[in-house]
Amino acid sequence: MLVKDCFVSAPGKAILHGEHAVVHGKVALAVSLNLRTYLQLKATTTGKVCINLPNIDTFLCWSLCCVLLLITARREEVKLLDSELVRRLREFVGVTNGNLDTGNMATLAFLYIYLSLFGSGELPSLTVSVWSELPTGAGLGSSAAYSVCLAAALLCASGAIHTPLKELDHTARWCQEELELINSWAFQGEMIIHGNPSGVDNAVGTWVPRSTKVLVARVKDKINKFPSIMTPVLDSVDAISCTCEKVLSEMTCEPITGEHYNILEELIDINQHHLNVMGVGHPALDTLCQVTLTRGLHSKLTGAGGGGCGITLLRPETDAFVVQSTVQDLRDCGFDCWETSIGGPGVQQHSPSSIKKEVLEILNQY
Repeated sequence: MLVKDCFVSAPGKAILHGEHAVVHGKVALAVSLNLRTYLQLKATTTGKVCINLPNIDTFLCWSLCCVLLLITARREEVKLLDSELVRRLREFVGVTNGNLDTGNMATLAFLYIYLSLFGSGELPSLTVSVWSELPTGAGLGSSAAYSVCLAAALLCASGAIHTPLKELDHTARWCQEELELINSWAFQGEMIIHGNPSGVDNAVGTWVPRSTKVLVARVKDKINKFPSIMTPVLDSVDAISCTCEKVLSEMTCEPITGEHYNILEELIDINQHHLNVMGVGHPALDTLCQVTLTRGLHSKLTGAGGGGCGITLLRPETDAFVVQSTVQDLRDCGFDCWETSIGGPGVQQHSPSSIKKEVLEILNQY
């Protein structure tokens, strides 16, 4: 089978508001981050299929004849997970005893999509290498960005979707129908990695939608226990999400003013208090909010809460000294910091010249 080399990337995600508000139709507001995961797929003649994940020190190769024995049947449609294939892959990778670390889960997702798409036909000899700007396990959608990249690259390699990049293009995206297929296969990867994902993260990585839905069991328990107390809180978070979406929409079609940022800052503060009421806060996140507030900045948790990650809003006029000082203050408290923007493009194919030099150097090592 003739397979073409390709580069693809997909963004991470942040939940701006309403992480745990989607109960009885409540809305959460998710956006993409301009921190991306990059994947390079290379056709080879080694008779092997290889996966290189330097972020998590995972480097594996298998002969095609060994991998071929795992195939159950070619899957033309994306529906439920093929439980028999998952079982075989778990045995093959050696995770039957619950050794489900990040590397094992990423490996399972790769092999599952690879074998499902190429089926019992001629398996291509190829090497997939992935490098991510996203931290793992921080609630920023790193596994979904990985799954989206896998799905896009392997669907292209299998011929299930076309290669959108034309000569002289730097980047290109797929049509809506093909994005639907990418998203469906990415969700399969997310199910392998997380078991029961919401579908939010892979949707953001594919399309960058603005409204998505998330539900966490701890919040649900509080709602059941204190319905008359928690329902108004959820109504308020729903209103925060809708107000934030309205403000962000205004900022894309009219001159941006200080009042826009004033509203966003107030919404961040209110929502963070709500999240503590809902029981998903954490002392570390309280520290984050206090440290940034001393510099005049506003922060809240993003993702599932209980630790994890927070986001801090930077106005355009924020002085570089304030940013640098805040970053140092946070690092002194044991935090890692990344500066980025929101609203980047979803999954896309790249020409080599459009890949950041430092990322390209890493990927070309494999």
